[in-house]
Amino acid sequence: AGMRVAVVGAGISGLTATKCCLDEGLEPTCFEQSQDIGGLWRYTEHIEAGRPSLYPSVISNTSKEMSAFSDFPYPEDFPVFLPNARLLDYLRHYAKHFSLQEHIKFGTTVVSIRKRPDFATTGQWDVVTEADGKQMSHIFDAVMVCSGNFSEPSLPLHCFPGIERFQGQYFHSRQYKHPDVFQGKRVLVVGMGNSGVDIAVEASRVAKKVTISTGRGAWLLSRVFDHGYPWDMVFNTRLMNLFRNNLPGVLSRRLINYKVNQRFNHENYGLQPENSCQVREPVLNDDLPSYILTGRITIKPGVKEIKNNSVVFHNCPEEEPIDIVVFCTGYNASFPFLEEAVIKVENKHASLYKYVFPTQLQRPTLAVIGLIKPLGAIMPVIELQARWVTRVFKGRKVNMTSLAYQNTVQTGQDFSHLCAKSHFLLKIDCLVYMDKLASFIGAKPNLLRLLVTDPQLALTVFFGPCSAYQYRLEGPGRWEGARQAILTQWDRTLKPTRTRVPASSYS
Repeated sequence: AGMRVAVVGAGISGLTATKCCLDEGLEPTCFEQSQDIGGLWRYTEHIEAGRPSLYPSVISNTSKEMSAFSDFPYPEDFPVFLPNARLLDYLRHYAKHFSLQEHIKFGTTVVSIRKRPDFATTGQWDVVTEADGKQMSHIFDAVMVCSGNFSEPSLPLHCFPGIERFQGQYFHSRQYKHPDVFQGKRVLVVGMGNSGVDIAVEASRVAKKVTISTGRGAWLLSRVFDHGYPWDMVFNTRLMNLFRNNLPGVLSRRLINYKVNQRFNHENYGLQPENSCQVREPVLNDDLPSYILTGRITIKPGVKEIKNNSVVFHNCPEEEPIDIVVFCTGYNASFPFLEEAVIKVENKHASLYKYVFPTQLQRPTLAVIGLIKPLGAIMPVIELQARWVTRVFKGRKVNMTSLAYQNTVQTGQDFSHLCAKSHFLLKIDCLVYMDKLASFIGAKPNLLRLLVTDPQLALTVFFGPCSAYQYRLEGPGRWEGARQAILTQWDRTLKPTRTRVPASSYS
């Protein structure tokens, strides 16, 4: 029999993990606590405990060509940035195309995952699941944790003195569904991540007034980038990456500063990041600058204290009357089914080799997929993690445990990258990281060889968007359609918007 792998969760990570297991001849069983696939991307009107929650207007921040799995392009008529329902459609097509459904057990919660007594020799796990109130235990050779990190809201109320005497209402962005709660109200949005800005923009269409409070500021990008192309297809290319990573730090920061301030000067809009040398995850929103210009949204510094029905900001003498506070303060990663000893989470970091394998396990038979925040689309990153992990699992069968991995575990080197300040969800340069994982499995494109054998493809791979199809050109998991997918990626991008051709262009 093949190696049995437990996959926790059937969202983006769980689906691609299940598929990668099948590709490698492993036997996956995917446990999903709800009754359907899609994880974060499946909108439900009511909020389910332990499951991520979306608001209906969520649209992907990354374009479809950059967000596609590497061997399964989006249909050409899908919009370039995807409303959540379309993204879910894509995941359903994916699951159907690769027959993933029959490996998923719905309505099944993973209660606990523990090392077996003979773990040091077998690397096996005892997994307890619960369905319909009945518990079952199973033995698995390996585990892929794909439960995501948007289920446990982080609501640090102790950082907001006076919140207990506030007489209006407050809630975490996870509770948000529709803007009608803000009708005619004075709204304060705390935090300037993507959901904070989305919610502020939506609220400002019905609210009396909307204020965003941000301690750190943020770079704001528009989905519609230079010449109207999608931001990530322009920004995430091998050429741009070469510039960003090989220029001296000062120059590289200047370049980024120049680029992000080209459309509007962040300082003039009160958005300039506090410490602009840290490239934080940019916020993607096409409306905010014009909403600030038209006075619909005001940007303020961090909250100093909250009073009965007003709020005081740092460095601002006057208080601001407020009816509703929305805390867009993010999420904590949590693995309630794992013992602390498996993944140590200290001040929000997990000690994970390459963000995937817990460093203190004697055997690399448990992996965490998708606990990462790339500066770009997450799907291709997750998929490469899963491709690498399933090969590590398999290699264990023939004692091919990578020496690099053992050394790292013994000497504890290579963990400097785990200390990105207070960001457990590490902001990574996705291209460098994906190339690294691809080189582990032998799927990194060889540009020099391509330049000789297929110059057109080589130039597209280097100067064009670094889409995931590049990682299917060679090595294990090679896909026949990869070259064609790369050469036609702009056609699929322009098809859904070029819907009216002016008559003059026929003549």
